[in-house]
Amino acid sequence: MSQSPVVELTRELVERASVTPDDAGCQQLIARRLIPLGFEARWFHCGEVSNVLLTRGRGSPSLWFLGHTDVVPPGADEQWTVPPFEPAERDGCLYGRGVADMKGAVAAMIVALEAFARQTPDTASGQVGLLLTSDEEGDAVDGIVRVAEVLSEQGGAPDHCLVGEPSSIERLGDSVRIGRRGSIHGRLRVDGVQGHSAFPHLVDNPAHRLAPFLTELVETRWDDGNDDFPATSCQVAWIRAGQGARNVTPADATVQFNLRHCPESTSRELHDRIEAMICRHGIERYEFTWEVMGEPFHSAPGALRGAVVGACRDVLGVEPDLNTGGGTSDGRYIAPLGSEVLELGLLNATIHKVDENTPTGDLDRLADAYTEILRRVFA
Repeated sequence: MSQSPVVELTRELVERASVTPDDAGCQQLIARRLIPLGFEARWFHCGEVSNVLLTRGRGSPSLWFLGHTDVVPPGADEQWTVPPFEPAERDGCLYGRGVADMKGAVAAMIVALEAFARQTPDTASGQVGLLLTSDEEGDAVDGIVRVAEVLSEQGGAPDHCLVGEPSSIERLGDSVRIGRRGSIHGRLRVDGVQGHSAFPHLVDNPAHRLAPFLTELVETRWDDGNDDFPATSCQVAWIRAGQGARNVTPADATVQFNLRHCPESTSRELHDRIEAMICRHGIERYEFTWEVMGEPFHSAPGALRGAVVGACRDVLGVEPDLNTGGGTSDGRYIAPLGSEVLELGLLNATIHKVDENTPTGDLDRLADAYTEILRRVFA
């Protein structure tokens, strides 16, 4: 069994069943470790959500790590080969809900900050920090978005922010996010007139009205992307119509879809294009809802990018692919404040799955990489 500080701290965090939005005491545990090293804690409690900012020092350069202590529900315990909140090592990997997404990275951040604080007693020339939420895996309405509102009002954003989301694909450090696409949920309900399927002149079938719109929606090429972002894409999430009777037409038909968009198509432009589609296909009675979960962001090359790429090369022995892939992250709330935002974390192959796991060696190596990033930024 591994006795490394990072693995042991990861175990302690995983043992706390912090299913979103419950923090289950993780942030208090972390604060108790960092406050004796000169970190100041600032708490942002919003409803059931716990957010905390732990900082040490003042001024520039400033670098904050960003993470979350909440996890997705584990599902049925009997499907796991180990209890999801009783972390266990097997074949060189640590198993448990949240080890990869993202308590392992949080543990690596803490160990790196502890090492940096002990080696750097004078922080007058800059600030290090750790910002955590328990509302990343859930609704994400009382988490970092709320903290970002306060930071925007008070002008307290860091120069650099490193997010610990599991960005790696096949090897630790092989993928680094330099931005993220935006995410939008769209929902269209078309109303019709229910009736007997044998009498089409007496019905108005909303499924028939929806079908041509849906064809255009999925076949549209929204844009061509750019050097840093792939083209905007649209995926249908679910379609619902009818009550299950074979000879009754539905009273309404609904489609839910998701757009992942690059900066070449704004959320406003996409909304207007889809609304124009609705009108073009003669849909008159409908309800159209539009929920922007996050706008795209991209960080230009800066000191953090240089430090992250250098640490991946020298500590992890890999040349990272700099990309904007994956879903969304809480970095979308910090980037608009003017911070350089990058993401570097563990392997993402098992996140949100049964038997989530991560190589124990990667936990130590990630802490070493984070320590090297701090050294380079504050050199």
